Amino acid sequence: MMTRRELLASGIAGVAVAFTGPWRVTAAPVRAPFAVTRTDAEWKDLLTPAQFAVLRREGTEHAFTSPLLNEKRRGTFACAGCGLELFSSSTKYDSHTGWPSFWAPLDQAVGVARDTSLGVVREAVHCARCGGHQGHVFDDGPRPTGLRYCINGVALSFRPDRA
Repeated sequence: MMTRRELLASGIAGVAVAFTGPWRVTAAPVRAPFAVTRTDAEWKDLLTPAQFAVLRREGTEHAFTSPLLNEKRRGTFACAGCGLELFSSSTKYDSHTGWPSFWAPLDQAVGVARDTSLGVVREAVHCARCGGHQGHVFDDGPRPTGLRYCINGVALSFRPDRA
């Protein structure tokens, strides 16, 4: 029989193992008929290993590692997989979570699917055109929506507005 100390130590070790890579895989990828479809080999040719892990395998980048976290210019954030515009900079805000956060996506740009990985129920966000995993949406965001789209920066590209 395990003592409380041994149970606590094994739990801490398990959490440490889960967070030791540059990203962690949290669920099976979304499978649906999307306008942009490619084989895994084709995606691997187009994406960096980090982008593939997040966009195609629903991984998560480490918090506070994305250059887009501090992006303050006016513009549009697009899917790094297919280029579909997903979020306007006008809806971006600092959630202090370590990932780029938005209070609303562009119209019909993203889809949401139930994610029960990690033992909790969450809503995973994916690109509506290619199905690429973007992150998760939570109900603790600012007005007017009250939503926080917590998005992996590696899953995005940024296009600044032309002056």
